Amino acid sequence: MKHSAIPLASDSAGGSGPAVAGELGLPEFRAIAAIMQSEARIHLVESKVVLVHSRLSRRLREHGLTRFSDYVALVREDATERAAMVVALTTNHTHFFREDHHFDHLRQTVLPQLQARARSGAPVRIWSAGCSSGEEVYTIAMCLAGEGQTSAAWLRQGDVKLLATDIAPHVVDSVARGFYSAATVEPIPSAYRSRWLRPEGDGHVVVDELRELVTARVLNLFDRWPMRQQYDVIFCRNVMIYFDDKAKTELEARFVDMLAPGGHLYIGHSERLMGPAAAAMEPVGQTIYVKTGGAGR
Repeated sequence: MKHSAIPLASDSAGGSGPAVAGELGLPEFRAIAAIMQSEARIHLVESKVVLVHSRLSRRLREHGLTRFSDYVALVREDATERAAMVVALTTNHTHFFREDHHFDHLRQTVLPQLQARARSGAPVRIWSAGCSSGEEVYTIAMCLAGEGQTSAAWLRQGDVKLLATDIAPHVVDSVARGFYSAATVEPIPSAYRSRWLRPEGDGHVVVDELRELVTARVLNLFDRWPMRQQYDVIFCRNVMIYFDDKAKTELEARFVDMLAPGGHLYIGHSERLMGPAAAAMEPVGQTIYVKTGGAGR
């Protein structure tokens, strides 16, 4: 693919001022893409040149740089800036009850199984991988809790924990805070919204009872996973679209290993299982899979 460099942004003042990010040529783009592949397995195609220029221009300005070649040299030497670049180029888009057929299935099919496990004294573990700012994990928590104190009693009485992980520290901080704007919480059904959110300032915060179920951690999905136990449910939706097929195959196989037999995996509407994961999982709905081998750990 042939692509001309992004033109230099002009300084309307015509004199000295803040550094302005200049051209992002293909050599610099390819160097950045190689670093993203190495650091996070994110696959950047050359059609993303404009997006990369836009997202990294601020990083250049913060370092007083005007040339992407100098920025590439910086990130090659500076691990802190490399991590900041990965975060800058990571897409964090989500909303409450996104792809709601997944949550219908969770409530109708999986929830009774989880409640039975908890009431038998077994732990219940759920992982939101690539959680972004937390709308997904709190949607899961609301589905588990239902519409009131009675329906949520099993959570208080059982050993139920939800893990939310993302590569970007700032969105993990958002999960821990559990604060969302008024517009952001609109997709939440009113019965859930009135019970599990409370007004605060110009938005709403998730009540302590649900936030205490959730542990939020920074995690690169291609690093070593510190979790030792298997999970009953894993959500990893609209994350693998940023990886090449080799990375997807590797990650999906690791998810299968991390699932308990009979555990469920939810992936994004445009994603599919590949390789060993496809052989180990049975489709039970639109982009919903169950691990074969029974219901127990």
